[in-house]
Amino acid sequence: MHAIISPSRPLYVSIIAALFAVVLWAGAPLLVDLASSVPPFQLTTIALLSAAVVALPASIRKRRRRSDREPQAQLTFRWKLAIYGLLPALILGAIGGYLTGVGLAPTAEAALITYTWPIMFIVISQWLFHRRIPIPVLCGALIAFSGAAMLLSPGAGTEGYTQYVLGYALALMAACCWALYSWICQAAPVAVAPIMPRLFLLAAAGATIADMLTGTAFGLPTGLALVAGIGLGVGPYGLAMLAWDIALRSGPAALVGSLAYGVPVLAAAFLVIAGVAAPDWRLPLAAALVVAGSFVATMKPRQAYIAVSPD
Repeated sequence: MHAIISPSRPLYVSIIAALFAVVLWAGAPLLVDLASSVPPFQLTTIALLSAAVVALPASIRKRRRRSDREPQAQLTFRWKLAIYGLLPALILGAIGGYLTGVGLAPTAEAALITYTWPIMFIVISQWLFHRRIPIPVLCGALIAFSGAAMLLSPGAGTEGYTQYVLGYALALMAACCWALYSWICQAAPVAVAPIMPRLFLLAAAGATIADMLTGTAFGLPTGLALVAGIGLGVGPYGLAMLAWDIALRSGPAALVGSLAYGVPVLAAAFLVIAGVAAPDWRLPLAAALVVAGSFVATMKPRQAYIAVSPD
């Protein structure tokens, strides 16, 4: 399964969209910390509902533009199941797992572990499309994961590791969900952006059910926590995901995926500047390893880049 990049969108559009998403994602850990008083699945529901509202105008505009140009591609049953079943589950797993993880582990460390997902995305893309993983990609993955593993090493404190292991595991699960979500969005025969509000609402329904199963009393937070929760949905999980969909569908996977490695560096900087995270030497070094892994993974030009028809 190979495709070429359509010339309908210049490459710089993909780069700008990806960088826009990166900046918004980097602010997510700070917003999560501001809304730390809200139970994770309640916060997930608020964020997803806000994201659905933000994505609605773009969704309507894209559907109208598509209907003027050409009919929607006919989806097979497997693709319908993947888009309307698996994607909402992955969104819920990514956001709910991350928000739960940062509640059980330090925000900066959990965020950095989650942000190993771009190298997972590149590895998944290479394997599923080409049935092989080039040596640079494999080496880049090992370097990136060594950065995240540094936070779990005995040097980071045995007590801290055992205390936060569940939070770290949830952050890693969120990374896996983001990587698989990105690959499905890129490989899907139709653009995901026009149906994004529906996906958000389905994921929000799942978050509400999960919240009820955990036994927490539902109620809207107030003050700064509510503003942070809405901001989380508007920015990192609303506008950023729309921009990421554009970047994925109009640019090469290796290039777009590598741009996301700026997230852990910016996120760590935001947290330290805001006083949420202490300036620990392990954090910038781990972030540097994650970013270095991306450069190693993309240092060799591929014979074919992965892309699909534009929306």
